[in-house]
Amino acid sequence: MDNAAPPVHRARAKRRHYMMVTSFIFLVLLPAALSAWYLWERATDQYASYVGFSVRTEEQGPSIEGLFGVSDLSGSSSSDTDILYEFLQSQQLVSAVDKDLGIRAMWSRPGVEKDPIFAYNGPGTIEDLTAHWGKKVKIYYDSNSGLIQLRVLAFDPDEAQAIAEAIYEESSAMINRLSAIAREDAISYARDELEEAQEQLREARIELQAFRNRTQIVDPTIQSQSQSGLIGALETELAQAQIERQLLADTARENDPRVTQIDRRIEAIEKQIAAERSVIGLEGADQSATVADLVGQYEALAADLQFAQEAYTAARVAFDSARNEARRQSRYLAAHVPPTKAERAEYPDRVSTLTVIVLFLFVAWAFLVLVAYALRDRR
Repeated sequence: MDNAAPPVHRARAKRRHYMMVTSFIFLVLLPAALSAWYLWERATDQYASYVGFSVRTEEQGPSIEGLFGVSDLSGSSSSDTDILYEFLQSQQLVSAVDKDLGIRAMWSRPGVEKDPIFAYNGPGTIEDLTAHWGKKVKIYYDSNSGLIQLRVLAFDPDEAQAIAEAIYEESSAMINRLSAIAREDAISYARDELEEAQEQLREARIELQAFRNRTQIVDPTIQSQSQSGLIGALETELAQAQIERQLLADTARENDPRVTQIDRRIEAIEKQIAAERSVIGLEGADQSATVADLVGQYEALAADLQFAQEAYTAARVAFDSARNEARRQSRYLAAHVPPTKAERAEYPDRVSTLTVIVLFLFVAWAFLVLVAYALRDRR
């Protein structure tokens, strides 16, 4: 006995199928058509200006090395480039460029009513302008090479180029300020040391001059040497007189006037020696007025002056060295792609933009359909 095959019924469209088609029309086709209409009918053409630059650090060796061609030109500085990258997105740059060119008016020229998506809704606040800056100024930064490239959009090719040039000029000025600050930091400590050494030298000279004015003596050591020489001469004369007295005492009578005369001479020499010794501070006198005391004060002041002179010389050498080193190291902004001027509008890229929109809508619709079928199967 043959088994009869079950009857096959014609497939019929069910309610869920109509809902899926309807959802595809409303969630994919209509938004895609609306996007296409806006891109081709309402979106205003935008012109792109490109500019590329990098921060270069130049380190030149001393002039003697330059004679043999031994100079060092280094590449870009990563830290400076990172700073520049942040500066390109900063409110400070946006405000400076807007002050120079009036980018609010440039980016809202087509009219917000005609193209509210790509045009700027001005005047707005600086925060609004900075947010729109991210849409018009695209930054491409290669951290390995330190190269930065900008794409600047505007509704007029001349305006796009002008904005790119303003960005480059402001960035160059910022790098120059960084370079000046770095040079100042490099020599500020050495300058402080030099100024302190100059002040110490000036004070040492003033103190020595005040000592000379007070004592009316240019160099007490010379006077001390003169006093010592005089005392030595008097002591020699005293010894000779004492010898003569001894020889005379052996041959003359006790009341011989020659003995009395030579005794007076010896006494006078001894008094003069005592007086000279008291002057240089060897015995007896007020020490504040002795030559020895003055010599001590003078030597202390002279030692302070010599130390101040040596400190000033060392500080001057250090300052000159720091200044020359700072001059040899400089950073600047080098443009490898100057601001370009467009001859045709490249943006908005209508085909690519519409493709992305359609793809996104389709993926979102497919996800919703899968979710809906999953919920249906759980019932």
